Amino acid sequence: EIGIYGGTWKTGFTGPGDGQNIDRIQHSHLLYFDAMQEKVVPWILKGWEVSDGGKTFTFEMREGMRWSDGEPFTTDDVMFWYNDLYNNEDLVPAKAVWNEVGGVQGVWSAVDKYTFQVKFPVAYNVFIPIIASIKVSGPWMHGKNAMGTYSPMHYMKQFHPTYAGQAEVDKLAKDEGYDNWVQLFKFKNDPKLNVDVPVTTPWITKEPINTPQMVLERNPYFWQVDVEGNQLPYMDKVVLTLAEDLEVLNLRAIAGEYTIQG
Repeated sequence: EIGIYGGTWKTGFTGPGDGQNIDRIQHSHLLYFDAMQEKVVPWILKGWEVSDGGKTFTFEMREGMRWSDGEPFTTDDVMFWYNDLYNNEDLVPAKAVWNEVGGVQGVWSAVDKYTFQVKFPVAYNVFIPIIASIKVSGPWMHGKNAMGTYSPMHYMKQFHPTYAGQAEVDKLAKDEGYDNWVQLFKFKNDPKLNVDVPVTTPWITKEPINTPQMVLERNPYFWQVDVEGNQLPYMDKVVLTLAEDLEVLNLRAIAGEYTIQG
């Protein structure tokens, strides 16, 4: 049935290494699987087309979609990831096996503001389900490694030497206590730790995962709606409270302190 707005989802987690606990409700995949996990369906992307005998994949974005700060979400963000993160040897020294077939990496290119393509030298028949998998996912899960297939260019370019200059990013890294600009960049690109980085997920981080209580609040620009056109999510907040060990977590669950705990 149609939900009602408001309320807080209370749950538990066991620390900064327990990211999967929140990954399950914050999917930022380009494509994902249906509820039965049987078929790939549109998700962040509006749709896709396979051509050239399974060698060319054309992806269509959602025109008008925005990041959580209201900025447009376009192929600029996909190509920024591909050109400036993925193909930067400092950020991603070892290229992903999922972007490779026949020993050759796929090439990503923008067709227009809301369309991009990935081309391979030979047919890659499992590319679509791989894109939908947690191996690829999105920046909510893999931004910490400069992966995730897209990144908010308008925000992240201030931490990248190609745009801000090497001296500037080196200074920023030193001022914030990092050994180098790569460490700083990966922190800034991690939505679980950096509360300022824009996201495409249902909720925005307000208190990071390395605190005793991780707090998420509704994304005012989240792209999904229910069957009557009401913008999702319904719940205002998600609050994850640190449990020192699993026994404590179980006791809190028994005491009714959690709304839902998976």
